[in-house]
Amino acid sequence: MKLNLGCGHRKQADFVNVDLFAECDPDQVFDLEKLPWPWPENSADKVLFNHSLEHLGQTTSVFLGIMKELYRVCCDGAIVEINVPHPRHDFYLGDPTHVRPITPEVMSLFDRRLNDEWRDTQSSAATPLGHYLGVDFTIVNVTMVLDEPYASMLTRGEMTEAEVVERARERNNVVREIQIKLKARK
Repeated sequence: MKLNLGCGHRKQADFVNVDLFAECDPDQVFDLEKLPWPWPENSADKVLFNHSLEHLGQTTSVFLGIMKELYRVCCDGAIVEINVPHPRHDFYLGDPTHVRPITPEVMSLFDRRLNDEWRDTQSSAATPLGHYLGVDFTIVNVTMVLDEPYASMLTRGEMTEAEVVERARERNNVVREIQIKLKARK
């Protein structure tokens, strides 16, 4: 099964399109903050959060519950695609329904191998949520979609990738979107 969670009006063919609002005409109306989710354990081989995960889990307990439910419904090797606005972009800051920044750093907390590495090397103060919650997601890929003029400057060779990363740490509106692909390990 493929789940498009928080689909809004961006429904995907061959997916079960799920949203809280019936006005979006999803395949299934469901509040993703209500736990447990209605899908069986190990039933999803692909999950898409396309500009929806940042709207969920304003409280830590609800967000962590969502991550546990995501892991429960994913089968081994399931791919989870997450597209979110960068937390330092006006697209994120200007929407009062955005309740939680989603970054690669946040998603890495759910990787048990990284949790073990941090523990063994004492190289991080990060919370080992993979072990605490009994979940295990590894980051397969991260893409940063740049806003203009940075995208064109990088393409023309007027900026290096290192300079873009530095600017993104210093300024708003450099990175427009973060695309994170996770893989469930069971």
